[in-house]
Amino acid sequence: MAALPTFISTAEAAHQLGIGEARLRRMIENGTIKAATISGEMVVSEASVRKYHKKQQPITQPTGLQKKDLPEYKKLASFRGQSISIAEASRKYTINFSTLRRWVQRGFVQVLGTDKNKTLINEQDVAFCAETYRNNHGQGRWLFNVDGTPYIPRSEKTLIAA
Repeated sequence: MAALPTFISTAEAAHQLGIGEARLRRMIENGTIKAATISGEMVVSEASVRKYHKKQQPITQPTGLQKKDLPEYKKLASFRGQSISIAEASRKYTINFSTLRRWVQRGFVQVLGTDKNKTLINEQDVAFCAETYRNNHGQGRWLFNVDGTPYIPRSEKTLIAA
């Protein structure tokens, strides 16, 4: 007996993909993501979201090192545990607010809590991601592996290994 497909709300699908609902709807319209209408509500195929998300991940696997073990992360230890709002971090590090939100959604920047309507995040993570962003912006599509370590293209990995 085949399992029935599972569906999630458009809001949940957009959150899982780290995109806005308007972009998700465009993806549904062009057939990139499968969706259906049930009782007048649009729902998204959970399998379709997982499949798309998997395609969007970097091809290479994480290096085995954790972000906290990297020398470039350790040098930012003075920021460890300090909280900063996303808006404040955006101004301080001159990083687009949406980019910071995406880093938070993908787990590259740890959420430390909330203060009224502000999300407080780990400033050490922000400083690390901002530095990685500045050093590698324009070098290719990916900045981070799924574990938050900097992404190194295959061509550079072979040079490093040699």
